[in-house]
Amino acid sequence: MILTVTLNAALDITYRTASLVPRSSHRVSEVSERPGGKGVNVARVLSDLGHETVATGFLGGRTGDDVRQLLARLSPRTVDAFVEIEGTTRRTLAVADEKSGDTTQFNEPGPVVSAAEWGAFTATYERLLDGAQAVALCGSLPPGLHVGAYAELVRLARTAGVSVLLDTSGEPLRRGVAARPDIVKPNADELAALTGSREPARAGRDARRRGARSVIASLGPDGILATTPDGSWRARPPAAARGNPTGAGDSAVAGLLSALAEGMAWPDRLRRAVALSMATVLAPAAGEFDAAAYEEVLPRVTVESAA
Repeated sequence: MILTVTLNAALDITYRTASLVPRSSHRVSEVSERPGGKGVNVARVLSDLGHETVATGFLGGRTGDDVRQLLARLSPRTVDAFVEIEGTTRRTLAVADEKSGDTTQFNEPGPVVSAAEWGAFTATYERLLDGAQAVALCGSLPPGLHVGAYAELVRLARTAGVSVLLDTSGEPLRRGVAARPDIVKPNADELAALTGSREPARAGRDARRRGARSVIASLGPDGILATTPDGSWRARPPAAARGNPTGAGDSAVAGLLSALAEGMAWPDRLRRAVALSMATVLAPAAGEFDAAAYEEVLPRVTVESAA
């Protein structure tokens, strides 16, 4: 079983419009709603890949109920182990511009989480770690949680002997790296903010010195740079993809964890991660991937040694 943690879950709403023009009125051609938050997206992709998956974190209010119902309908094989809170789960709005192919994102703040709710979650988390092959800790922290929350969860996973991947940013990433996760997956800007270096290879080595065992840096349309104890690799997609990038990094996380659970070597893990990421950009809604595109792209992803 693979466990995903989404402390700041969301209801993802996508609007499609012919052209997004500032200071003007728009007619929306299509509206879609999906259960969201980075870990939820990871769980849905893992489930679609055939892996037993449990999703946990916080949900609350009517929006939280909507997320639960959508998750049950769209990803029925994903086990819902979310902890109920008093606050209301946030929404995100993506506006897809059909003319340019670009997407504009609006993210609401999350609900305030109390100390008692955090205590209830950590008790659930420790119980779920028993029997997990790996855990993904993903996304921002909602208000009310201390910046060392992810570091605490990393240490609990390591104590339980469970491989842990951390995908966050800012001070929570800095604290989390010091707790020595097995994998961190920042994008280029997050990695630069962590290390002070804009050169991804150097920054990856620095992040390893700070505590991360392996660093998988997302480089957007340029693919992935991996710095691991077994070597360094650069994985590139066959071409740039235009579409909705929401959830592309989360699909990469699902690719990495599913390949880890299947015992694949690093080059094959990276190939799957890049192919899933590209297939997600090509999908019509957030948190999904185009299965046909994934199968077509996978053998065309190039992986080269970066040593």
